[in-house]
Amino acid sequence: MVAEIIAIGTELLMGQIANTNAQYISGRLPDIGVYAYYHTVVGDNRERMIACIKNALSRADIIITTGGLGPTQDDITREAVSEILEKPLVSDARCLADIEAFFKRIGREMTSNNIKQAMFPEGAVIVKNPNGTAPGCIIEHRDKTIIMLPGPPNEMKPMFDNFIMPYLAKKGDLKLKSVYIRTFGIGESALEDAIEDLVSKQKNPTIATYASVGQVTVRITARYSEEEKADDILKPVTDEIMKRLGDKIYSEENKELYEVVCELLLKKKTTVSLAESCTGGMISACLTDYPGISEVYLGGVNAYSNEMKMNLLGVSEKTLDRYGAVSEACAVEMAKGIQNRTNSDIALSVTGIAGPGGGTKDKPVGLVYVSLVTKCDVWVKRLNLWGDRSRIRANTTLHALDMIRRYLSGLEF
Repeated sequence: MVAEIIAIGTELLMGQIANTNAQYISGRLPDIGVYAYYHTVVGDNRERMIACIKNALSRADIIITTGGLGPTQDDITREAVSEILEKPLVSDARCLADIEAFFKRIGREMTSNNIKQAMFPEGAVIVKNPNGTAPGCIIEHRDKTIIMLPGPPNEMKPMFDNFIMPYLAKKGDLKLKSVYIRTFGIGESALEDAIEDLVSKQKNPTIATYASVGQVTVRITARYSEEEKADDILKPVTDEIMKRLGDKIYSEENKELYEVVCELLLKKKTTVSLAESCTGGMISACLTDYPGISEVYLGGVNAYSNEMKMNLLGVSEKTLDRYGAVSEACAVEMAKGIQNRTNSDIALSVTGIAGPGGGTKDKPVGLVYVSLVTKCDVWVKRLNLWGDRSRIRANTTLHALDMIRRYLSGLEF
């Protein structure tokens, strides 16, 4: 099946935002035997939008639009499709109730222009939007399928993955199943090099890698028929990838690193406390996102100034004078200090220079120390990170979490 993706929005044409939606959708469609032959971008102009959609209908089986489903006057994707198909716009009562509930949940008053977001061409299958007010829809028209999705990627992606992909997969003879292997401590290029031969000869299953700050995810997707078992197709490739990547893998179930760490802490009933400087509570925030973590997370101290490090964590003035706050010695004393005050099984500290200022030749921006202590042992990891302030802090948080994971899993640091 041939697809065309139409991204709608004048802001795309003006270069104010990148068309990441088309990139994402195009990367997912081949897994179910659908191939994007065309990408189109059109502004919020009714005549040009109608011309683009008509052109797409002449050459593609599936047309996927993103954008133009908002409440304002220039959000006219619904109206354009309604005119082309000669199907009147009708209000969906359940959609309207969902939109009203969304505004009630966030404590804001719903304005009258939001009502149009519950209107779609007659006969459309509604696709719920759990992250916003703009539902999507699917319309089967003769031998064509038109799919309308909202523009914001954080809204579009879950709707596409959870509803559109399974819907389109049912149109073919094949089904699909994906396994997600998540890694930390290996870059995308190094990871791809490690599995390059598997990627180059891939047919079924397919292999794709996705990088985010400090992490790389490998997705292995099998296409299978009713007579086949997906796991029989997936297992040989998945096992080989896991063998090659080893302890860089922190999840085979598409979980976040903090989730894996919290599960290990709870499973092993290991209490933990934190002393944070450059991360400013980011590690603590990750742990406390996990339900029930209060059973093992005893608390933490966010100590930026030297005075706070001395008064709250017991770091000695001598250590600070001789080695400085960003040093192995200070990191160790911070970790021991929070452990002494909480009596936790393990304690972790971070101290570093997140930038953009504060670096020197001997201690450049990106220098970070992470220390983990138990009642008997002490470990320190020196990091030389790069990027802007937010990237350095995010990467430090991931390194700290991974250090806890490795300790609890009996792995080397």
